[in-house]
Amino acid sequence: MVKWFFSLLSVLSTLCLAGQLPSPALIPIPAEASYPPGSYLIGKELTVSIPEGIKNRSFLLEQLSTKFTRSAGITIQETREEVAVLRLRLVPAATLASREAYSLEISNNGIVISAAEEAGFFYALQTLWQLLPAEIEAPTAQPGKEWAVPFASIRDYPRFGWRGLMLDVARHFFTKEQVKDFIDHMAAYKYNRLHLHLTDDQGWRIEIKQLPRLTAIGAYRGERTGKWGEFGKQDPKEPKNYGGYYTQDDIRELLAYAADRQVAIVPEIDVPGHSMALLAAYPDLSCTPGTTYQVNGGDRFMHWPGGGKFYSTIDNNLCPANERVYALLDTIFTEIAALFPIEYIHMGGDETYKGFWEKSDALKGLMKRENLKDMHEVQSYFVKRVARIIASKGKKMMGWDEIMEGGLAPGAAVMSWQGDKGGIAASKLKHPVVMSPNSHTYVDLYQGDPLSEPPTYGMVRLKKTYAFDPVPAGADPTYILGGQANLWSERLYTTRHLEYMLWPRGWAVAEAVWSPVKRKDWNDFVRRTEAHFKRNDLAGINYSTSLYDPMVNVQYVQDTVVQVSLQTETDQLSLHYSFDEFPPDRFYPVYTAPIRFPPGASTLQVQSFRNGQPIGKRMILPLAELKKRIRK
Repeated sequence: MVKWFFSLLSVLSTLCLAGQLPSPALIPIPAEASYPPGSYLIGKELTVSIPEGIKNRSFLLEQLSTKFTRSAGITIQETREEVAVLRLRLVPAATLASREAYSLEISNNGIVISAAEEAGFFYALQTLWQLLPAEIEAPTAQPGKEWAVPFASIRDYPRFGWRGLMLDVARHFFTKEQVKDFIDHMAAYKYNRLHLHLTDDQGWRIEIKQLPRLTAIGAYRGERTGKWGEFGKQDPKEPKNYGGYYTQDDIRELLAYAADRQVAIVPEIDVPGHSMALLAAYPDLSCTPGTTYQVNGGDRFMHWPGGGKFYSTIDNNLCPANERVYALLDTIFTEIAALFPIEYIHMGGDETYKGFWEKSDALKGLMKRENLKDMHEVQSYFVKRVARIIASKGKKMMGWDEIMEGGLAPGAAVMSWQGDKGGIAASKLKHPVVMSPNSHTYVDLYQGDPLSEPPTYGMVRLKKTYAFDPVPAGADPTYILGGQANLWSERLYTTRHLEYMLWPRGWAVAEAVWSPVKRKDWNDFVRRTEAHFKRNDLAGINYSTSLYDPMVNVQYVQDTVVQVSLQTETDQLSLHYSFDEFPPDRFYPVYTAPIRFPPGASTLQVQSFRNGQPIGKRMILPLAELKKRIRK
């Protein structure tokens, strides 16, 4: 038996060294890692040593105790380093690649984590959790499980200092506890910036003590259920029973919670557009006197006819010619700056429809006094005034790439969302840039065929998100702070829907902003993603399996016959289909080439299979809907 065991061990060692055994499913993939054969089995008690010099040692101990006790039933016992199984060691910063760097060594001698600061220790623990069996994520005890971690030698550090997720809490409100859960989930993948979109037409979500009307009126609207954008207008007399806001004490609590998890919170107050909730409280601050405002409840007033053009049927902008606007913003930013430690305040600046400005006598007077040639220069005038207000509070201004229109304010940082163009231009002007292009990182867009997904718009498949590089060709990398995924919430009513849209695309962005480009590999990412599906199942976190669903292209052939082409994102899938109204199983035809609707057929059904088992969603594709996609 002993001889057989060592023979097997020798074979496994040879396979591992030859690269034939998969490495642990870590997301984001570490900068440097090797995995010798073998594993360390953790017993019922885990002895730990944490130096007194680690600032967050009590928090780390709490995290260790919670994680190991909850699902594994392993107790944590502090002891001396020379006898501890898990040893945390402070090392000089000069020995590591960055303040967030760490090393993790697992061998027969136990587990050793080395870092120079608390961030490195925290990120090392996130990696350790992923090395443990997936059951460590379960909220309840998992009896009978062996808690082994593979031998590993990891040297890890981030590619960028800004690794962000934006959560829109304005369109739909998420409670303080829900935001804490969001922070936990993002921190597990080494994100370190939570951008909170706190204000918009549909809600004002933060207490400003000197301006109580902002939340008393701006935080609430009539409740609606259904398809966003198709709701009827609110009756001014109907109950305003949907919404909420964060008190300043709530914000302080969230800031402390996030800081423990190495996350800084970036506040966004979106002006001059997207301001209907503010105008509901202070209607005299628009350029259209006499307008009756209420917080928007999801009825459509912004319209996008195509070609990048848009217009609004209601003036939802603050008026750049009204000095009371700047006085109010000074009050707001005074309180925001005092609350949030981060150096940046985001002022939005996007999607400002200027049609009502063009009709305003007050604006015409401003343009004449300030020698402003067009509406772009009017917006630039407003942005620069806001930048000076923010600077007077000791902060730096950040905004969406529309703040570049008419001239960029000195020192402003640009969050580039309209593709790469704005970020490239801003970097060449030597302005800080965070890349968040809607082409890759807008994780509220469709991730699979619209007939199989909850309604939204656009399309960003997982493979496209994984291709995201925060340093696009032509950009000056010196000024690229990092990248960010944006989760707008117009159509997100629940955290289950939120999670479905975010994961696994959020994992793809996490890898883009943490891992070296040379370490990225699409097929290996898919393998690791599937392992994290199991972890999410155990943790009760939702996710999408749309990566298994084919992309569908439709065209006419022979004038009236509809032909469908299917293409998969991932390998080793077979697509079975039917036209006979019965769900296809593995005995139905396999797609090998474009297929045509036979006469009389009204629906195509498609199911992905792997190794003879269904995977992903069954797609139901009515002929009438497919015909709408064909451009004649």
